[in-house]
Amino acid sequence: MTGFRLTTLLAVSASALTLAACGSAEVASPGEGDFGGGTGGGGTTPPPAPGTPAADCPTGFANVGLVAGGTLRACQLPQQINGALTVPLRAGTIYAISGRTSVGTDQGVDPAAPIAGSVQGILTIEAGVRIFASGGSDYLLVNRGSQLFAEGTATTPIIFTSRQNVEGTTTESSQGQWGGIVLAGRAPTANCQLTAPVTCTGTVEGTSAFFGGNTAADNSGRLRYLQIKFSGFEISTGNELQGLTMAGVGSGTTVDHIQVYNSSDDGMEIFGGTVNLRHIVINGADDDGMDTDTGWRGGAQFGIVTQRAPGSTSRSAGFEFSSAPTSVPLATRYVSQPKMANWTLVGRNSPTDAHTVAHFDTGTDATIINSVFTSVPGSLAGCMAINDADTATSGVTFNSVFMSCGISYRPANAVLSAAAFTAGTNNTAAGTSTLTAPASGTSLSNQVLTFINGANETAVTPVAAATVHPFFQNTTYIGAVQNAADTWWQGWTCGLTAGASC
Repeated sequence: MTGFRLTTLLAVSASALTLAACGSAEVASPGEGDFGGGTGGGGTTPPPAPGTPAADCPTGFANVGLVAGGTLRACQLPQQINGALTVPLRAGTIYAISGRTSVGTDQGVDPAAPIAGSVQGILTIEAGVRIFASGGSDYLLVNRGSQLFAEGTATTPIIFTSRQNVEGTTTESSQGQWGGIVLAGRAPTANCQLTAPVTCTGTVEGTSAFFGGNTAADNSGRLRYLQIKFSGFEISTGNELQGLTMAGVGSGTTVDHIQVYNSSDDGMEIFGGTVNLRHIVINGADDDGMDTDTGWRGGAQFGIVTQRAPGSTSRSAGFEFSSAPTSVPLATRYVSQPKMANWTLVGRNSPTDAHTVAHFDTGTDATIINSVFTSVPGSLAGCMAINDADTATSGVTFNSVFMSCGISYRPANAVLSAAAFTAGTNNTAAGTSTLTAPASGTSLSNQVLTFINGANETAVTPVAAATVHPFFQNTTYIGAVQNAADTWWQGWTCGLTAGASC
């Protein structure tokens, strides 16, 4: 999916969220631990015995009944969060969002002169909290000028999921059961006039929320150790919510250790901004794993993308990098300049050569280093494609990239693609993958989980990543996971190892 769209979310259904004691008596595992864990908080009511629901909800949350066979108290966040609100970890409690749940109201492009009457919101979510939603129009939006502090830990991640997952009815193929998370910030984008007076006309896809400005270091909060599961929803044709959408998000924002699992659209989509990311896991996205557009100028290091397994006919990619709007001449266009280091992309099976594992178009000026692109055996997908002359002119750069696919380049774009790839150093266009799956793990039926380096990947000499982007850390290896002893992805994720189903 490419481009930005000026869209307004369809009206939220007037029906109330009904939470009866129904479904499975057991809750599907959210990964590490179980729903309702913790030691209380949010009030003085004694914690309930294990397996029984809390008697009440914290102040500021609506008590909307029981879920998971009556074992959890559902406490709903207000749809408009003004000022500070903390979501506490409490035994026997799970939290819900219903409809568009907004943190603050849009404060405009200038932090020094907020829109008259606008309100800031600050939402803090404690480690180990679980939050669910029930439908596609349920999503969390953090407006410009507001912040989200969702900081889990390696052993107690914060989990956003669907009601179906809470009730134990999801499967490995479930997706699109709620909207997702949207961050809107004030950092520069291709949609904004960046000379005085600074203006912005961009709205976040799937919402009516504005984004962008001229504050490169804008801070939308901190997201750490977070799972986003079974999300993504098509509002209308070509107008979708992703697992995590970041629009005009600035470099003051922390995004680290984030997993998006089984999004029905992209795993993550970044519209402009300068946000940097580290330790990203995207599994089973039905569209692209990482999609960037409208002038994103940030860096992302250590990322795993595993796409859906053989049988899917989707043409989506692990990377889909664009630089719209193309109505502006390339010479004056505020082009996207994504910088990516230490990623491993495992593409899905494709019955045609129209698909690619990594796709670059509309003048995007990407730099890819120390990474691995591969696809499953038998796939006709090319490892990568430079899709147009504008992108070739911008100069996509590859250094220390190891590719192993049925074909290296999509045939329709092979000349442009080969020229860009061979211009770099230490690149391998047609290697043989020796990636392995976790020794204690499984191979989910809808995904291919080979992402740990083997001998052929280890043999590639890496680039000094910190010379490419100051956010990057230098490594002695390429790819996301050096070897079986490199376990940064374990503990806080789901679906990658035995006993950690989603």
